[in-house]
Amino acid sequence: MISLMTRPDMENYLTQFESLLQHDVYGLLQEQKEQILCNILDALHKHHEQHCEAYGRIVNDENDSFNMLSDFPYLAVRLFKQLDLRSIDKQDVYRVLQSSGTTSQQPARVYLDKVTSARQSKVLVKILQDSIGKQRLPMLIIDSPSVLKDKAKFSARGAGIQGLSFFGRDHTYALDDNMQPNWPVIDAFHDKYAGQPVLMFGFTYMVWLYFVQQLSSSQRTLHFDKGILLHSGGWKKLEQAKVDNDSFKATLLKTTGISRCFNFYGMAEQVGSVFVECAHGHLHAPVFADVIVRDPFTLACSPNGELGLLQVLSAVPSSYPGHSILTEDLGTLLGVDDCPCGRKGKYFSVQGRLPKTEVRGCSDTHKG
Repeated sequence: MISLMTRPDMENYLTQFESLLQHDVYGLLQEQKEQILCNILDALHKHHEQHCEAYGRIVNDENDSFNMLSDFPYLAVRLFKQLDLRSIDKQDVYRVLQSSGTTSQQPARVYLDKVTSARQSKVLVKILQDSIGKQRLPMLIIDSPSVLKDKAKFSARGAGIQGLSFFGRDHTYALDDNMQPNWPVIDAFHDKYAGQPVLMFGFTYMVWLYFVQQLSSSQRTLHFDKGILLHSGGWKKLEQAKVDNDSFKATLLKTTGISRCFNFYGMAEQVGSVFVECAHGHLHAPVFADVIVRDPFTLACSPNGELGLLQVLSAVPSSYPGHSILTEDLGTLLGVDDCPCGRKGKYFSVQGRLPKTEVRGCSDTHKG
């Protein structure tokens, strides 16, 4: 097995990827972006077909003529739990990300080399700085520091925290090892930074259950009216508790003063596909990634406004075949190039998980 693409493919891939880095995160019209992404995904497809035996077998009978994004073959996301999917030699594995899963199933394994890991970080910075700015703010992490104990094999939560910690400073963990609010720590952070710009990050359900609700029930109020919250994952349990995005934001505002609240959609199985919410509540595909909605029964592409399975595509992963994944998440394509926020490209919403699939997600699998 060769650890890199052949030289012509690699040069083509790197040239096209660098061209994306020169554009605004949401600055390309969909037609322009698709032209570049098709070239990149074509190079990635050929690379993984050659260097990942399992991927090569799966796509062996696929047509290798890709004129549009919807033509590219995809892997079902649960294959990352069942197969060893990597396109690099074992000695080149820099880190193994593990997604969450149920106790009856092993987690997905995502193999990163140093090049892919660095590319992932570069893309994440560019995407999130568009929403939160470039200044590194004091950061309150709504989690326990124990989540980072295993440095060799990160859980999705641990990887998410490490990736997002770059955007902050004076990193402070709001929860103790028992997932209870560490009030002395929270109070000290509040005394130091109340009324100033701060950044908070956590997984959605954990932010709600272990932080926002705890503040509300203890009748505590924080004064972070200049703060920003980034959060992701765990909406399934919130929906079961009849908590929607609007009520989440309203209670957050009441307890912390934070009005700048950005949900984002992403998964450990596809590094680089981070879709951030705009002020109108729409999730947006950046220039490095895209989304396709497919009919759950026929897998044909669904029109705008029709609920279907989300397929996510990413220009980032060269160390494993995660460039085109069919998720088990249901969503709706809302429009293209015409969101009121001004961002170009596709925008969409996520409505939940396909019925009868396992409960999974960065915070769904935490047991309190």
